[in-house]
Amino acid sequence: MRWICGCYGLVLLVLGVMGQKLPTRDEGLFQMQIRDKALFHDSSVLPDGAEISGYLFRDSPKRYYFVVEEDNTPLLVTVTPCDAPLEWRLMLQELPEDRSGEGSGEPEPLEQQKQQVMANEGTELFTYKGNDVESFISTSSPSGLYQLEIISTEKDSNFKIYSTTTPESDQPYPELPYDPRVDVTALGRTTVTLAWKPTPTGSIMGQPIQYCVVINKEHNFKSLCAAEAKMSLDDAFMVAPKPGRDFSPFDFVHFGFVPSENDFKDRSLTTNRALSNKMSRTYIPKPKVADIQKICIGNKNIFTVTDLKPDTQYYFDVFAVNTGTNMSTAYVGTFARTKEEAKQKTVELKDGKVTDVFIKRKGSKFLRFAPVSSHQRVTLFVHACLDAVQVQARRDGKLVLSQNVEGVRQFQLRGKPKAKYLFRLRGSRKGASTLKVLASTRAGGKQPFPALPEDTRIKAFDKLRTCSSVTMAWLGTQERNKYCVYKREVSESYSEEHRRREQNQCAGPESRRKSEKVLCKYFHSANLQKAVTTETITGLEAGKSYLLDVYVVGHSSHSVKYQSKLVKTRKYC
Repeated sequence: MRWICGCYGLVLLVLGVMGQKLPTRDEGLFQMQIRDKALFHDSSVLPDGAEISGYLFRDSPKRYYFVVEEDNTPLLVTVTPCDAPLEWRLMLQELPEDRSGEGSGEPEPLEQQKQQVMANEGTELFTYKGNDVESFISTSSPSGLYQLEIISTEKDSNFKIYSTTTPESDQPYPELPYDPRVDVTALGRTTVTLAWKPTPTGSIMGQPIQYCVVINKEHNFKSLCAAEAKMSLDDAFMVAPKPGRDFSPFDFVHFGFVPSENDFKDRSLTTNRALSNKMSRTYIPKPKVADIQKICIGNKNIFTVTDLKPDTQYYFDVFAVNTGTNMSTAYVGTFARTKEEAKQKTVELKDGKVTDVFIKRKGSKFLRFAPVSSHQRVTLFVHACLDAVQVQARRDGKLVLSQNVEGVRQFQLRGKPKAKYLFRLRGSRKGASTLKVLASTRAGGKQPFPALPEDTRIKAFDKLRTCSSVTMAWLGTQERNKYCVYKREVSESYSEEHRRREQNQCAGPESRRKSEKVLCKYFHSANLQKAVTTETITGLEAGKSYLLDVYVVGHSSHSVKYQSKLVKTRKYC
Protein backbone atom coordinates (compact mmCIF):
# COMPACT_ATOMS: atom_id res chain seq x y z
CA MET A 1 0.00 0.00 0.00
CA ARG A 2 1.11 3.56 -0.65
CA TRP A 3 -0.49 6.70 0.78
CA ILE A 4 -0.79 9.56 -1.69
CA CYS A 5 -1.98 13.17 -1.94
CA GLY A 6 -5.41 14.08 -0.57
CA CYS A 7 -6.90 15.96 -3.47
CA TYR A 8 -8.78 14.53 -6.43
CA GLY A 9 -6.67 16.40 -8.98
CA LEU A 10 -3.40 14.91 -7.81
CA VAL A 11 -4.94 11.46 -7.34
CA LEU A 12 -6.06 11.44 -10.92
CA LEU A 13 -2.70 12.79 -12.05
CA VAL A 14 -0.91 9.94 -10.34
CA LEU A 15 -3.34 7.38 -11.71
CA GLY A 16 -2.83 8.64 -15.22
CA VAL A 17 0.92 8.21 -15.28
CA MET A 18 1.84 4.89 -16.91
CA GLY A 19 -0.92 3.01 -15.00
CA GLN A 20 1.68 0.92 -13.21
CA LYS A 21 1.20 -0.85 -9.85
CA LEU A 22 2.20 1.25 -6.85
CA PRO A 23 5.02 -0.19 -4.71
CA THR A 24 4.43 -1.46 -1.18
CA ARG A 25 5.82 0.35 1.85
CA ASP A 26 9.61 0.68 2.03
CA GLU A 27 10.17 0.27 5.77
CA GLY A 28 13.56 1.99 5.81
CA LEU A 29 12.28 4.96 3.86
CA PHE A 30 9.14 5.11 6.02
CA GLN A 31 11.14 5.25 9.27
CA MET A 32 13.21 8.09 7.85
CA GLN A 33 10.16 10.00 6.70
CA ILE A 34 8.14 9.83 9.93
CA ARG A 35 11.02 11.44 11.81
CA ASP A 36 10.52 14.51 9.63
CA LYS A 37 7.32 15.96 11.11
CA ALA A 38 7.30 18.75 8.52
CA LEU A 39 6.64 16.13 5.84
CA PHE A 40 3.10 15.55 7.10
CA HIS A 41 2.32 18.96 8.61
CA ASP A 42 -0.90 20.41 7.25
CA SER A 43 -1.07 17.76 4.57
CA SER A 44 -4.05 15.75 3.35
CA VAL A 45 -1.80 12.71 3.02
CA LEU A 46 -2.28 10.04 5.68
CA PRO A 47 1.09 8.36 6.33
CA ASP A 48 1.09 4.61 6.81
CA GLY A 49 1.92 3.63 10.40
CA ALA A 50 2.30 7.11 11.95
CA GLU A 51 0.01 9.28 14.06
CA ILE A 52 -0.70 12.82 12.86
CA SER A 53 -2.16 15.76 14.79
CA GLY A 54 -4.65 18.14 13.23
CA TYR A 55 -6.80 21.15 13.97
CA LEU A 56 -10.37 21.79 12.89
CA PHE A 57 -12.21 25.08 12.68
CA ARG A 58 -15.86 24.69 13.65
CA ASP A 59 -18.07 23.58 10.74
CA SER A 60 -15.07 23.41 8.40
CA PRO A 61 -14.51 19.78 7.35
CA LYS A 62 -11.15 18.31 6.47
CA ARG A 63 -10.56 15.39 4.14
CA TYR A 64 -7.68 12.95 4.11
CA TYR A 65 -6.91 10.45 1.35
CA PHE A 66 -4.93 7.30 0.78
CA VAL A 67 -4.82 4.49 -1.77
CA VAL A 68 -4.89 0.78 -1.01
CA GLU A 69 -3.39 -0.85 -4.09
CA GLU A 70 -4.06 -4.52 -3.41
CA ASP A 71 -7.17 -6.43 -2.41
CA ASN A 72 -7.31 -8.29 0.92
CA THR A 73 -5.11 -5.69 2.66
CA PRO A 74 -5.53 -5.25 6.47
CA LEU A 75 -6.54 -1.71 7.41
CA LEU A 76 -6.84 0.21 10.69
CA VAL A 77 -7.90 3.86 11.01
CA THR A 78 -8.17 5.41 14.50
CA VAL A 79 -9.48 8.93 15.21
CA THR A 80 -8.91 10.54 18.63
CA PRO A 81 -10.98 13.64 19.49
CA CYS A 82 -9.07 15.91 21.87
CA ASP A 83 -11.40 18.62 23.14
CA ALA A 84 -14.73 18.36 21.28
CA PRO A 85 -16.96 15.65 19.80
CA LEU A 86 -16.22 14.92 16.15
CA GLU A 87 -18.11 13.54 13.18
CA TRP A 88 -16.14 11.42 10.76
CA ARG A 89 -16.76 8.94 7.99
CA LEU A 90 -14.64 6.68 5.82
CA MET A 91 -15.46 6.32 2.11
CA LEU A 92 -14.11 3.95 -0.56
CA GLN A 93 -13.89 4.57 -4.30
CA GLU A 94 -12.69 1.85 -6.61
CA LEU A 95 -9.60 2.54 -8.69
CA PRO A 96 -10.12 2.49 -12.46
CA GLU A 97 -9.08 -0.80 -14.07
CA ASP A 98 -6.28 -0.80 -16.65
CA ARG A 99 -8.22 -2.04 -19.71
CA SER A 100 -6.61 0.01 -22.49
CA GLY A 101 -4.67 -1.78 -25.16
CA GLU A 102 -6.07 -5.16 -23.94
CA GLY A 103 -3.43 -5.48 -21.29
CA SER A 104 -0.69 -4.11 -23.48
CA GLY A 105 0.57 -1.94 -20.62
CA GLU A 106 -0.34 1.30 -22.36
CA PRO A 107 -1.98 3.80 -20.01
CA GLU A 108 -5.65 4.65 -20.34
CA PRO A 109 -6.32 8.23 -21.52
CA LEU A 110 -6.22 10.53 -18.50
CA GLU A 111 -9.66 12.06 -19.15
CA GLN A 112 -11.21 8.60 -19.36
CA GLN A 113 -9.65 7.55 -16.00
CA LYS A 114 -10.86 10.78 -14.43
CA GLN A 115 -14.43 10.20 -15.61
CA GLN A 116 -14.43 6.68 -14.19
CA VAL A 117 -13.33 7.88 -10.73
CA MET A 118 -15.51 11.01 -10.60
CA ALA A 119 -18.59 9.12 -11.73
CA ASN A 120 -18.29 6.76 -8.76
CA GLU A 121 -19.56 8.47 -5.60
CA GLY A 122 -18.02 5.71 -3.52
CA THR A 123 -19.16 3.42 -0.72
CA GLU A 124 -19.52 4.58 2.87
CA LEU A 125 -17.62 2.10 5.05
CA PHE A 126 -17.91 3.62 8.50
CA THR A 127 -19.39 6.65 10.26
CA TYR A 128 -19.06 7.87 13.84
CA LYS A 129 -20.17 10.87 15.90
CA GLY A 130 -18.96 11.48 19.46
CA ASN A 131 -15.90 12.08 21.61
CA ASP A 132 -14.74 8.48 22.06
CA VAL A 133 -11.51 7.17 20.58
CA GLU A 134 -12.99 5.14 17.72
CA SER A 135 -11.46 2.87 15.07
CA PHE A 136 -12.33 1.30 11.76
CA ILE A 137 -10.58 -2.04 11.38
CA SER A 138 -10.71 -4.57 8.60
CA THR A 139 -8.64 -7.70 8.15
CA SER A 140 -9.29 -7.72 4.40
CA SER A 141 -9.87 -4.39 2.68
CA PRO A 142 -10.36 -4.00 -1.06
CA SER A 143 -8.09 -1.88 -3.17
CA GLY A 144 -9.24 1.64 -3.94
CA LEU A 145 -9.14 5.29 -3.05
CA TYR A 146 -10.07 5.88 0.62
CA GLN A 147 -11.33 9.23 1.88
CA LEU A 148 -11.60 10.18 5.55
CA GLU A 149 -13.79 13.23 6.17
CA ILE A 150 -13.80 14.79 9.63
CA ILE A 151 -15.70 17.78 11.05
CA SER A 152 -16.30 19.49 14.41
CA THR A 153 -19.73 21.10 14.75
CA GLU A 154 -19.35 22.40 18.32
CA LYS A 155 -16.10 24.39 18.38
CA ASP A 156 -12.57 24.61 17.03
CA SER A 157 -10.85 21.43 18.06
CA ASN A 158 -7.67 19.37 18.00
CA PHE A 159 -7.62 15.73 16.96
CA LYS A 160 -5.27 12.86 16.11
CA ILE A 161 -5.42 10.26 13.34
CA TYR A 162 -3.53 6.98 13.12
CA SER A 163 -3.75 4.67 10.11
CA THR A 164 -1.83 1.57 9.09
CA THR A 165 -1.95 -1.41 6.73
CA THR A 166 0.09 -3.52 9.15
CA PRO A 167 -1.91 -3.34 12.40
CA GLU A 168 -0.73 -6.70 13.71
CA SER A 169 2.96 -5.84 13.59
CA ASP A 170 2.75 -2.10 14.41
CA GLN A 171 0.74 -2.15 17.68
CA PRO A 172 1.56 1.49 18.44
CA TYR A 173 -1.00 1.89 21.23
CA PRO A 174 -0.33 0.16 24.56
CA GLU A 175 -2.65 -2.78 25.06
CA LEU A 176 -5.10 -2.70 27.97
CA PRO A 177 -5.12 -5.59 30.47
CA TYR A 178 -8.10 -7.94 30.76
CA ASP A 179 -9.41 -5.72 33.57
CA PRO A 180 -8.83 -2.10 32.46
CA ARG A 181 -10.45 -0.44 35.48
CA VAL A 182 -8.72 1.95 37.87
CA ASP A 183 -9.45 0.99 41.49
CA VAL A 184 -9.49 3.18 44.60
CA THR A 185 -7.69 1.15 47.27
CA ALA A 186 -7.47 3.74 50.07
CA LEU A 187 -9.34 6.94 50.82
CA GLY A 188 -8.49 9.74 53.25
CA ARG A 189 -9.36 13.38 53.85
CA THR A 190 -6.59 14.67 51.57
CA THR A 191 -5.28 11.50 49.87
CA VAL A 192 -6.56 8.84 47.46
CA THR A 193 -4.59 5.71 46.54
CA LEU A 194 -5.14 4.25 43.07
CA ALA A 195 -4.16 0.86 41.61
CA TRP A 196 -4.55 -0.73 38.17
CA LYS A 197 -3.39 -3.80 36.23
CA PRO A 198 -0.20 -3.28 34.21
CA THR A 199 -0.42 -3.17 30.42
CA PRO A 200 0.83 -6.34 28.67
CA THR A 201 2.69 -4.06 26.28
CA GLY A 202 5.18 -3.31 29.03
CA SER A 203 5.07 -6.36 31.31
CA ILE A 204 5.03 -9.03 28.56
CA MET A 205 6.21 -7.39 25.33
CA GLY A 206 8.93 -5.35 27.05
CA GLN A 207 8.15 -2.06 25.34
CA PRO A 208 8.98 1.22 27.14
CA ILE A 209 5.83 2.18 29.08
CA GLN A 210 5.06 4.88 31.61
CA TYR A 211 1.78 5.71 33.32
CA CYS A 212 0.32 9.20 33.60
CA VAL A 213 -2.38 10.02 36.14
CA VAL A 214 -4.80 12.90 35.53
CA ILE A 215 -6.79 14.39 38.42
CA ASN A 216 -9.65 16.87 38.07
CA LYS A 217 -13.02 17.84 39.60
CA GLU A 218 -15.26 17.78 36.51
CA HIS A 219 -15.29 14.47 34.63
CA ASN A 220 -13.23 11.57 33.34
CA PHE A 221 -11.27 11.90 30.10
CA LYS A 222 -11.33 9.43 27.22
CA SER A 223 -7.89 10.31 25.86
CA LEU A 224 -4.69 11.89 27.08
CA CYS A 225 -4.85 14.61 24.45
CA ALA A 226 -8.31 15.57 25.76
CA ALA A 227 -6.83 16.04 29.23
CA GLU A 228 -3.89 18.01 27.83
CA ALA A 229 -6.25 20.26 25.88
CA LYS A 230 -8.08 21.02 29.13
CA MET A 231 -4.84 21.72 30.96
CA SER A 232 -3.42 24.01 28.30
CA LEU A 233 -3.58 27.75 28.90
CA ASP A 234 -4.09 28.59 25.26
CA ASP A 235 -4.03 25.28 23.36
CA ALA A 236 -0.32 25.95 22.79
CA PHE A 237 0.49 22.24 23.10
CA MET A 238 -1.16 21.76 19.70
CA VAL A 239 -1.07 25.03 17.77
CA ALA A 240 -3.55 25.36 14.93
CA PRO A 241 -1.53 24.92 11.73
CA LYS A 242 -1.67 27.42 8.92
CA PRO A 243 -4.48 26.57 6.53
CA GLY A 244 -3.22 24.31 3.76
CA ARG A 245 -4.14 24.57 0.11
CA ASP A 246 -7.80 23.70 -0.26
CA PHE A 247 -8.21 22.71 -3.91
CA SER A 248 -10.95 24.69 -5.61
CA PRO A 249 -12.66 23.93 -8.94
CA PHE A 250 -10.22 26.31 -10.61
CA ASP A 251 -7.32 24.13 -9.47
CA PHE A 252 -8.93 21.17 -11.22
CA VAL A 253 -9.28 23.25 -14.36
CA HIS A 254 -5.58 24.05 -14.08
CA PHE A 255 -4.85 20.30 -14.27
CA GLY A 256 -7.11 19.92 -17.33
CA PHE A 257 -10.25 18.67 -15.52
CA VAL A 258 -13.69 20.25 -15.79
CA PRO A 259 -15.63 19.78 -12.53
CA SER A 260 -19.34 19.16 -12.54
CA GLU A 261 -21.77 21.89 -11.52
CA ASN A 262 -22.56 20.08 -8.23
CA ASP A 263 -18.87 19.83 -7.37
CA PHE A 264 -18.48 23.53 -8.04
CA LYS A 265 -21.36 24.46 -5.71
CA ASP A 266 -20.33 22.10 -2.93
CA ARG A 267 -16.72 23.14 -2.93
CA SER A 268 -17.50 26.86 -3.23
CA LEU A 269 -19.81 26.71 -0.22
CA THR A 270 -17.28 24.76 1.83
CA THR A 271 -14.41 27.06 0.89
CA ASN A 272 -16.35 30.27 1.55
CA ARG A 273 -17.68 28.99 4.87
CA ALA A 274 -14.21 27.89 5.96
CA LEU A 275 -12.65 31.22 5.03
CA SER A 276 -15.44 33.08 6.83
CA ASN A 277 -14.96 31.00 9.97
CA LYS A 278 -11.17 31.42 9.94
CA MET A 279 -11.25 35.16 9.33
CA SER A 280 -14.05 36.02 11.77
CA ARG A 281 -12.62 34.23 14.79
CA THR A 282 -10.73 36.21 17.41
CA TYR A 283 -8.31 34.29 19.55
CA ILE A 284 -9.19 34.30 23.27
CA PRO A 285 -6.72 32.53 25.56
CA LYS A 286 -8.26 30.05 27.93
CA PRO A 287 -7.96 30.74 31.63
CA LYS A 288 -5.61 28.51 33.51
CA VAL A 289 -7.40 25.53 34.99
CA ALA A 290 -5.91 25.06 38.42
CA ASP A 291 -8.13 22.10 39.32
CA ILE A 292 -6.59 19.66 36.82
CA GLN A 293 -3.14 18.16 36.95
CA LYS A 294 -1.19 15.44 35.14
CA ILE A 295 1.46 13.40 36.93
CA CYS A 296 3.61 10.85 35.07
CA ILE A 297 4.95 8.22 37.50
CA GLY A 298 7.09 5.84 35.45
CA ASN A 299 6.07 2.18 35.29
CA LYS A 300 4.49 1.93 38.77
CA ASN A 301 0.88 0.78 38.82
CA ILE A 302 0.06 2.05 42.34
CA PHE A 303 -0.05 5.74 43.13
CA THR A 304 -1.23 7.92 46.03
CA VAL A 305 -2.61 11.34 45.12
CA THR A 306 -1.93 13.88 47.88
CA ASP A 307 -2.84 17.48 48.79
CA LEU A 308 -6.52 17.02 47.95
CA LYS A 309 -9.34 18.95 49.63
CA PRO A 310 -11.54 17.18 52.19
CA ASP A 311 -15.12 16.29 51.28
CA THR A 312 -14.50 16.93 47.57
CA GLN A 313 -15.26 14.70 44.57
CA TYR A 314 -12.34 14.04 42.21
CA TYR A 315 -12.10 12.16 38.91
CA PHE A 316 -9.02 10.01 38.26
CA ASP A 317 -7.77 8.78 34.87
CA VAL A 318 -4.76 6.61 34.08
CA PHE A 319 -3.08 6.54 30.67
CA ALA A 320 -0.49 4.02 29.52
CA VAL A 321 2.01 5.86 27.32
CA ASN A 322 4.44 4.16 24.95
CA THR A 323 7.46 6.43 25.40
CA GLY A 324 8.93 5.14 22.15
CA THR A 325 5.98 6.27 20.02
CA ASN A 326 4.43 8.79 22.47
CA MET A 327 1.04 7.17 21.83
CA SER A 328 -1.27 6.39 24.71
CA THR A 329 -4.26 4.30 25.77
CA ALA A 330 -6.81 5.27 28.42
CA TYR A 331 -7.80 2.96 31.25
CA VAL A 332 -11.38 3.08 32.50
CA GLY A 333 -11.27 6.02 34.89
CA THR A 334 -12.85 6.27 38.32
CA PHE A 335 -13.99 8.90 40.80
CA ALA A 336 -14.06 9.25 44.59
CA ARG A 337 -15.03 11.77 47.26
CA THR A 338 -12.44 12.46 49.91
CA LYS A 339 -13.47 12.08 53.52
CA GLU A 340 -14.83 14.96 55.53
CA GLU A 341 -12.66 16.82 57.98
CA ALA A 342 -12.85 15.36 61.45
CA LYS A 343 -15.36 17.38 63.43
CA GLN A 344 -13.38 19.29 65.98
CA LYS A 345 -14.46 20.09 69.48
CA THR A 346 -15.51 23.72 69.73
CA VAL A 347 -13.77 25.70 72.47
CA GLU A 348 -16.06 27.92 74.56
CA LEU A 349 -14.76 31.46 75.15
CA LYS A 350 -15.57 33.23 78.40
CA ASP A 351 -16.29 36.93 78.36
CA GLY A 352 -13.10 38.89 79.12
CA LYS A 353 -10.88 35.82 79.67
CA VAL A 354 -7.75 35.01 77.62
CA THR A 355 -7.74 31.53 76.04
CA ASP A 356 -4.60 29.78 74.76
CA VAL A 357 -5.09 28.01 71.40
CA PHE A 358 -2.78 25.52 69.63
CA ILE A 359 -3.28 24.66 65.95
CA LYS A 360 -1.47 21.97 63.98
CA ARG A 361 0.19 22.81 60.67
CA LYS A 362 -2.53 23.50 58.07
CA GLY A 363 -5.09 22.75 60.77
CA SER A 364 -7.89 24.87 62.18
CA LYS A 365 -9.73 25.43 65.46
CA PHE A 366 -13.27 26.61 66.20
CA LEU A 367 -14.08 28.91 69.11
CA ARG A 368 -17.63 29.72 70.26
CA PHE A 369 -18.64 32.88 72.10
CA ALA A 370 -22.18 33.26 73.45
CA PRO A 371 -22.58 36.43 75.58
CA VAL A 372 -25.08 35.95 78.38
CA SER A 373 -26.28 39.56 78.31
CA SER A 374 -27.41 42.01 75.67
CA HIS A 375 -24.50 43.83 74.03
CA GLN A 376 -23.82 46.47 71.40
CA ARG A 377 -20.43 45.19 70.25
CA VAL A 378 -17.86 42.46 70.77
CA THR A 379 -14.15 43.25 70.99
CA LEU A 380 -11.97 40.41 69.73
CA PHE A 381 -8.26 40.27 70.53
CA VAL A 382 -6.05 37.82 68.65
CA HIS A 383 -2.36 37.40 69.45
CA ALA A 384 -0.57 35.21 66.86
CA CYS A 385 2.55 34.01 68.63
CA LEU A 386 4.36 32.52 65.62
CA ASP A 387 3.40 32.81 61.94
CA ALA A 388 0.37 34.63 60.60
CA VAL A 389 -3.02 32.91 60.96
CA GLN A 390 -6.36 33.41 59.24
CA VAL A 391 -9.27 34.52 61.42
CA GLN A 392 -12.91 34.19 60.38
CA ALA A 393 -15.87 35.33 62.50
CA ARG A 394 -19.53 34.48 61.97
CA ARG A 395 -22.42 36.04 63.81
CA ASP A 396 -25.44 33.73 63.80
CA GLY A 397 -23.96 32.00 60.74
CA LYS A 398 -23.24 35.17 58.77
CA LEU A 399 -19.61 35.93 57.90
CA VAL A 400 -18.66 39.28 59.46
CA LEU A 401 -14.85 39.05 59.52
CA SER A 402 -12.08 37.39 57.50
CA GLN A 403 -8.52 38.60 58.11
CA ASN A 404 -4.94 37.38 58.27
CA VAL A 405 -3.43 38.21 61.66
CA GLU A 406 0.23 38.65 62.50
CA GLY A 407 1.24 39.76 66.00
CA VAL A 408 -1.54 41.39 68.04
CA ARG A 409 -4.80 42.55 66.38
CA GLN A 410 -8.01 43.98 67.79
CA PHE A 411 -11.38 43.76 65.99
CA GLN A 412 -14.71 45.42 66.77
CA LEU A 413 -17.78 43.35 65.83
CA ARG A 414 -21.25 44.84 65.88
CA GLY A 415 -23.47 43.06 68.40
CA LYS A 416 -27.06 41.84 68.29
CA PRO A 417 -29.38 40.69 71.10
CA LYS A 418 -28.84 37.01 71.90
CA ALA A 419 -26.32 36.72 69.05
CA LYS A 420 -23.84 33.84 69.04
CA TYR A 421 -20.38 34.01 67.48
CA LEU A 422 -18.27 31.30 65.89
CA PHE A 423 -14.58 31.99 65.26
CA ARG A 424 -12.48 29.83 62.95
CA LEU A 425 -8.69 30.05 63.25
CA ARG A 426 -6.71 28.50 60.39
CA GLY A 427 -3.04 27.74 60.99
CA SER A 428 0.03 28.35 58.85
CA ARG A 429 1.36 26.03 56.15
CA LYS A 430 4.85 26.43 57.58
CA GLY A 431 4.26 24.87 60.97
CA ALA A 432 2.13 24.71 64.10
CA SER A 433 0.55 27.92 65.43
CA THR A 434 0.05 29.19 68.97
CA LEU A 435 -2.39 31.96 69.76
CA LYS A 436 -3.96 33.88 72.61
CA VAL A 437 -7.60 34.88 72.04
CA LEU A 438 -9.92 37.08 74.06
CA ALA A 439 -13.53 38.13 73.36
CA SER A 440 -15.25 40.75 75.46
CA THR A 441 -18.54 42.69 75.50
CA ARG A 442 -17.31 45.15 78.14
CA ALA A 443 -16.95 48.68 76.82
CA GLY A 444 -14.05 50.90 77.91
CA GLY A 445 -11.52 49.99 80.56
CA LYS A 446 -7.94 48.94 80.18
CA GLN A 447 -7.17 46.40 77.51
CA PRO A 448 -5.42 43.13 78.43
CA PHE A 449 -2.96 43.23 75.52
CA PRO A 450 -0.47 46.09 75.19
CA ALA A 451 -0.54 48.42 72.20
CA LEU A 452 2.19 47.83 69.64
CA PRO A 453 3.78 50.03 66.97
CA GLU A 454 3.52 48.98 63.36
CA ASP A 455 7.24 48.14 63.32
CA THR A 456 8.34 45.77 66.10
CA ARG A 457 11.96 45.40 65.01
CA ILE A 458 14.92 46.18 67.26
CA LYS A 459 17.69 48.33 65.77
CA ALA A 460 21.35 48.01 66.80
CA PHE A 461 23.77 50.85 66.00
CA ASP A 462 26.88 49.42 64.37
CA LYS A 463 28.98 52.55 64.90
CA LEU A 464 28.22 52.48 68.64
CA ARG A 465 29.40 48.86 69.08
CA THR A 466 32.37 48.33 71.38
CA CYS A 467 34.16 45.29 72.74
CA SER A 468 31.90 45.29 75.81
CA SER A 469 28.68 47.08 74.83
CA VAL A 470 26.01 47.54 72.18
CA THR A 471 23.39 50.27 71.77
CA MET A 472 19.85 49.35 70.71
CA ALA A 473 16.59 51.22 69.98
CA TRP A 474 12.92 50.36 69.50
CA LEU A 475 9.63 52.10 68.84
CA GLY A 476 6.88 52.69 71.37
CA THR A 477 3.30 54.03 71.29
CA GLN A 478 1.21 56.78 72.80
CA GLU A 479 0.13 54.38 75.52
CA ARG A 480 2.28 54.10 78.62
CA ASN A 481 3.63 50.56 78.81
CA LYS A 482 6.31 48.63 80.60
CA TYR A 483 9.27 47.41 78.51
CA CYS A 484 11.74 44.75 79.68
CA VAL A 485 15.07 44.09 77.96
CA TYR A 486 16.82 40.67 78.01
CA LYS A 487 20.08 39.42 76.53
CA ARG A 488 21.43 35.91 75.90
CA GLU A 489 24.84 34.82 74.67
CA VAL A 490 24.65 32.47 71.69
CA SER A 491 27.23 30.42 69.78
CA GLU A 492 29.07 31.50 66.65
CA SER A 493 26.91 29.11 64.58
CA TYR A 494 23.69 30.80 65.70
CA SER A 495 22.00 32.23 62.59
CA GLU A 496 18.98 34.23 61.55
CA GLU A 497 17.25 30.93 60.79
CA HIS A 498 17.67 29.90 64.45
CA ARG A 499 16.28 33.26 65.49
CA ARG A 500 13.20 32.89 63.33
CA ARG A 501 12.48 29.42 64.68
CA GLU A 502 12.65 30.70 68.26
CA GLN A 503 10.48 33.75 67.58
CA ASN A 504 7.48 33.07 69.85
CA GLN A 505 5.86 36.38 70.69
CA CYS A 506 3.70 34.80 73.39
CA ALA A 507 6.62 33.53 75.50
CA GLY A 508 6.84 36.19 78.21
CA PRO A 509 9.64 37.36 80.53
CA GLU A 510 8.65 34.67 83.01
CA SER A 511 10.22 32.10 80.66
CA ARG A 512 13.66 33.78 80.87
CA ARG A 513 16.46 33.30 83.37
CA LYS A 514 16.99 36.07 85.87
CA SER A 515 20.63 36.38 84.76
CA GLU A 516 19.47 37.34 81.25
CA LYS A 517 17.46 40.34 82.41
CA VAL A 518 19.01 43.75 81.67
CA LEU A 519 16.32 46.21 82.81
CA CYS A 520 12.61 47.17 82.79
CA LYS A 521 11.28 50.69 82.19
CA TYR A 522 8.08 52.60 81.35
CA PHE A 523 7.89 54.62 78.17
CA HIS A 524 5.41 56.43 75.91
CA SER A 525 5.19 59.57 73.75
CA ALA A 526 2.22 61.70 72.77
CA ASN A 527 3.97 62.34 69.46
CA LEU A 528 4.33 59.10 67.51
CA GLN A 529 7.16 60.63 65.49
CA LYS A 530 9.20 60.78 68.72
CA ALA A 531 8.03 57.46 70.23
CA VAL A 532 11.48 55.85 70.16
CA THR A 533 13.76 54.89 73.01
CA THR A 534 17.36 53.64 73.24
CA GLU A 535 19.40 51.60 75.69
CA THR A 536 23.09 50.73 75.93
CA ILE A 537 23.84 47.25 77.23
CA THR A 538 27.21 46.98 78.95
CA GLY A 539 29.25 44.22 80.57
CA LEU A 540 29.51 42.11 77.41
CA GLU A 541 32.53 40.07 76.30
CA ALA A 542 34.61 40.97 73.25
CA GLY A 543 33.93 39.09 70.01
CA LYS A 544 30.82 37.36 71.35
CA SER A 545 27.33 37.03 69.81
CA TYR A 546 24.22 37.99 71.78
CA LEU A 547 20.48 37.75 71.21
CA LEU A 548 18.56 40.84 72.38
CA ASP A 549 14.85 40.80 73.25
CA VAL A 550 12.33 43.46 74.26
CA TYR A 551 9.04 42.55 75.97
CA VAL A 552 6.15 45.00 76.27
CA VAL A 553 3.87 44.12 79.18
CA GLY A 554 0.15 44.93 79.24
CA HIS A 555 -2.12 45.84 82.14
CA SER A 556 -3.11 42.22 82.77
CA SER A 557 0.52 41.03 82.61
CA HIS A 558 0.01 39.74 79.07
CA SER A 559 3.23 40.47 77.21
CA VAL A 560 4.31 40.65 73.58
CA LYS A 561 7.88 40.16 72.42
CA TYR A 562 9.44 42.35 69.75
CA GLN A 563 11.43 40.67 66.97
CA SER A 564 14.71 39.39 68.41
CA LYS A 565 17.97 41.02 67.32
CA LEU A 566 21.26 39.19 66.84
CA VAL A 567 24.35 41.36 67.59
CA LYS A 568 28.09 40.80 68.02
CA THR A 569 30.57 42.85 70.02
CA ARG A 570 33.81 44.01 68.47
CA LYS A 571 36.71 41.61 68.84
CA TYR A 572 39.43 44.29 68.96
CA CYS A 573 39.11 47.79 70.36
